[in-house]
Amino acid sequence: MIHSISELMQAAKQGPEATLAVACAHDYDVLKAVSAARKEGIAQAALIGKADRIREILADLNEKEGHFSIIDAESDAEAAQKAVALVREGRAGFLMKGLLATAELMRAVIDKENGLRTDRLISHVMMYEVPSYEKPLFLTDGGMNTYPDLAKKADILENAAQCVRALGYEKIYAACVCGAEDVNPKIQATVDAKALSEMQERWKPYNMVVNGPMGLDLAISRAACEHKRYQGEAGGRADILLVPTYEVGNGIGKAMTYFAGAKSAGIIVGAKAPIVLVSRADTAESKLSSIALGCVVSRKQ
Repeated sequence: MIHSISELMQAAKQGPEATLAVACAHDYDVLKAVSAARKEGIAQAALIGKADRIREILADLNEKEGHFSIIDAESDAEAAQKAVALVREGRAGFLMKGLLATAELMRAVIDKENGLRTDRLISHVMMYEVPSYEKPLFLTDGGMNTYPDLAKKADILENAAQCVRALGYEKIYAACVCGAEDVNPKIQATVDAKALSEMQERWKPYNMVVNGPMGLDLAISRAACEHKRYQGEAGGRADILLVPTYEVGNGIGKAMTYFAGAKSAGIIVGAKAPIVLVSRADTAESKLSSIALGCVVSRKQ
């Protein structure tokens, strides 16, 4: 079981070295993270995009272009298609977003004939290492699905469970985060959370306990559970935080980063291979951690 970002980095260095396909790799920060991943022994990379600019940046980073496969592409769409093709053909183990819009990359990913689609919903999982919490928190979905209904929430939670299992967790505790722990028929999030907690057969293959609805305090604080007399097994020790909407997940994630000083890593799951999706505001450390997470999960897939 991986207990921290540093352990994630170590796990990524073990086993066969992966190859990462980077769409629109002509970006300094992205190439800095890719270079670090190569030097750390985490992943080799195929760099797709504006070849001349990629070579210029590699030179600025004191990297030899011979360490990478560089594939020229005239447009963002072409770069995305070529990167996806490398993964689909087995020449790369996972994918990374470079300097292009997320929608452009995902258009290539979900292409019915040439993409990486499966019968699973595609969703986003963020791993946070918060100094005040005893283990990593996996937040989903604050990046892809805006207002999921019950069926999509179940798929999102299952995707997260598969990701967490890939990191060696033998038992998983999931909290369906809402504004309160009481079911209110006028608040759909609480109704959905209760329904998810009752899908016990679906969660058995992952040895996962799902509780909800529950407030964020109950998910992560045993003291709060004692004070409110909350008895759910996941109370105070959640591994996965399933949020009801995109805004909730985005807000909790940014609060952990900026207020709590959390370290993080994030990937998109549900496709045939993990997709490293980083923000331009992410630190170089976070970008490298995200590559490590994609590497570990891709080996299990």
